[in-house]
Amino acid sequence: MLKVISALGVAGALSLSAPLLAEPTKENTLAIKGQFEFASLDPTRRGYVFQRMQVLETLVNVDAKGNLTPGLASKWEISEDGKAWTFTLQPDVKFHNGSALDATAVVNSLNIARAKPSLMQGAPITGIEVLDPQKMRVNLANPYSPLGAIMANYSTAILAPEAFDAESNVIAVIGTGAFTAYEIAMPHKLVVERFDDYWGKKASIEYASYLTGHRAESRVLQVRSGEGDIVFGLDAASVPALRMLPQVEILRTDLPRVLSIKLNLAHPLLASQSSREALSLAINRHGIASAVLRSPESATAQLLPSYMSDWHIGDTSAAQDLERAQSLLMADGWQKNSDGWMEKAGQPFELTLITYADRPELVTVATALQDQWKRIGVKLNVNVTNSSAIPSGHQDGSLEVALIARNYGTIADPLGVLIKDFGNSSGGDWGSMNWSQPAIQASLSQLVQQNDTAKYRQQAQQIAQAIYEDKPLIAIAHYVQHTAVQKDVEGFRFDPYERSYFLNEIKWNR
Repeated sequence: MLKVISALGVAGALSLSAPLLAEPTKENTLAIKGQFEFASLDPTRRGYVFQRMQVLETLVNVDAKGNLTPGLASKWEISEDGKAWTFTLQPDVKFHNGSALDATAVVNSLNIARAKPSLMQGAPITGIEVLDPQKMRVNLANPYSPLGAIMANYSTAILAPEAFDAESNVIAVIGTGAFTAYEIAMPHKLVVERFDDYWGKKASIEYASYLTGHRAESRVLQVRSGEGDIVFGLDAASVPALRMLPQVEILRTDLPRVLSIKLNLAHPLLASQSSREALSLAINRHGIASAVLRSPESATAQLLPSYMSDWHIGDTSAAQDLERAQSLLMADGWQKNSDGWMEKAGQPFELTLITYADRPELVTVATALQDQWKRIGVKLNVNVTNSSAIPSGHQDGSLEVALIARNYGTIADPLGVLIKDFGNSSGGDWGSMNWSQPAIQASLSQLVQQNDTAKYRQQAQQIAQAIYEDKPLIAIAHYVQHTAVQKDVEGFRFDPYERSYFLNEIKWNR
């Protein structure tokens, strides 16, 4: 395990915000437990932990409804032709090494990130330039509406010039956030210290630590023992028992991640919309959401959650209707044989579903689907394999049905993910497969150049409606995050986009 004492002797001396004799202890450190590792100092490579722990910041922030809000940029303006975004920086911002944030430092950091694999490489950026000490501009070859959301992603977090070596490698995590990096022990541990010269709301707690724990049962034990002050990623099955603990509060939050069924529309049994509609109607979404996810209200028949309002349509139904499902199949010429299976011209309605055990609930849901589709005479074989089998099966055409969990909130605007998943007839590894809707796919591509919010919403609604009605993917339920917070922690709130832990808002209630 590589251990780095970040910003102490790695990139020059820093002016620490706390007295030199102060050290993190159990009493002065907020202990956070989560399930995700981090394996690099470079924010373009899984930099989410540094953003969540408020060491690094971006030009733009995102509120709970996905709206873009000021970050290190106090405001931004888009030119009439949509090809230039001008950002004005917040005044009097300091990096953790005491140097001032200015447009030169921002442009330097963004240009370095742009040269590496990151979200910026998918944007039509022709150049990033300094206008004056407090203003910088991003120039585009053509309008690109997701740029603001990209500037809120951890991969575009702003680092001080001293954070890089001569080859533009990140050698220290020197940001502008409410906390400095005190200790980094990759890939499992990060300790941060309050930065008293922070430009925004200053933190009350002195230190916070993040420790990765892969096993869900280990995180449950950390809640019970009080070892974790805030514990993320709790298994839904453990929540009822944890709610009975007097010293713990369990918070439930909707996530923009959906449990869904991926279908190969080139398969003869799945080419008909009525067949896909029948399979959808046969699903007991509320039963799955209640029994497996322990969240009956998360049942859904559409991909995007309500707080992604541009992409969420109102008139949908998640209800099971076995009678109508069978009627649709029979209208297509299917009849039940003596064994109760649907059959046409001597061929059974039989499919193979693949899923993966990385998320244990997927296997349970796959078994439930097997039983629910049996009730309408559809035989479903389940193959639990590695997650890599899904993109592999998509590419070689062998995939028939897959049960997946897809995150549409990797950036605030889901458009980039949707283009990747539905933007052409071949679809995407985790999206549609052989779904040919030229008008919808053209509309998706055109949306990146749409800066008119009303027109954007109108087109987004049409696309969402088409996906819901034609069912290239069948949504089952949205994921929820269960988080345990000890009662002596005050002010915690969960970010559905998982960008920040809002540590600077937390206080001890002792």
